[in-house]
Amino acid sequence: MSTDTDAETDADGNESSGGHCSTPDSDGEVAEEIAIISFERKMDTAEEIVADIGDRYESIDVIEYHGDVFAEHWGEYDCFVGLMASGIAMRKTAPLLDDKWDDPAIVVVDEELTWAIPITGGHHGANQVAQDLASMGAVPAMTTASEAAGKQGVEERAKALDAHVVNGDSTVATNLAVLDDELGPVERLDGPRAVLVGDDVTVLKRNSDDGVVLGTGSVSGAKKDQFVSAWESALEGTEYEMDDVEFVATGTRKEDEEGLLAAASELGLGVIAFQKETLEEFEGPSPSRSRELIGWPGIAEASAIAAGRSHELLIEKTQYDDAVTVAVGR
Repeated sequence: MSTDTDAETDADGNESSGGHCSTPDSDGEVAEEIAIISFERKMDTAEEIVADIGDRYESIDVIEYHGDVFAEHWGEYDCFVGLMASGIAMRKTAPLLDDKWDDPAIVVVDEELTWAIPITGGHHGANQVAQDLASMGAVPAMTTASEAAGKQGVEERAKALDAHVVNGDSTVATNLAVLDDELGPVERLDGPRAVLVGDDVTVLKRNSDDGVVLGTGSVSGAKKDQFVSAWESALEGTEYEMDDVEFVATGTRKEDEEGLLAAASELGLGVIAFQKETLEEFEGPSPSRSRELIGWPGIAEASAIAAGRSHELLIEKTQYDDAVTVAVGR
């Protein structure tokens, strides 16, 4: 959590005088192929869901319910949305469940879109679908321990880093450490290297090899559109587009900025926040008043360098709209 949420800051996180995607599926990637299973009388609601959130997924199909519908389509989709009573979905899918890392996620929602309830695969797609349904007014009833405690589990951290969990069984121990505030930051190890780990060490592997990261600082209260515009502007003149961005990086001082989180959510980007000690190891070349005022390195450049696979600063920080500072790393 930020330690200075009441302080006014400039666009790189400096003090001044005036003034949180998709969730990983069973492979740790984004759950993109969704099926809405609906009774015929509820088809209008199913189509309403498709029209409202369908563009957030690679595909979203509507399938009419019959007794064997889940069994017939098991393994075809990342997530099933059951437009039905939870008891029906539970009875019909329970015999099909085998392993949480391979099984599809399942969410149930009522016809009035009052509740969205993840039943299985909360960390593998169900929680995110429930959150997407929340944009239509449904209350996401998430019971996974880390989300219930308002904390970011290791699967969510993998998503934010555009990575996937290699050894799923380890997450029992590491998510317990999350709940006890004992896990700490994700450690980076660049290879070639051989690593020997225990059963309580979760290994994350990045999904892509050549993307970029956006290091970001801002004034307090910067708006969503200002972040989006700044990020788009920062990529202009480069060979990269928004689809090439792996995630957004910032400092813990800015991790609760509503505009930043909203912008990242709109673009389907994860957000990671580095502690001050980490940023100090990767301080950028541009001068920053935050070093003089509060002892923090400039957030944009330091987070871009720290987050990049090669720890390389591709574009030095630039301030946009007197509100958001962006640097690009890789």
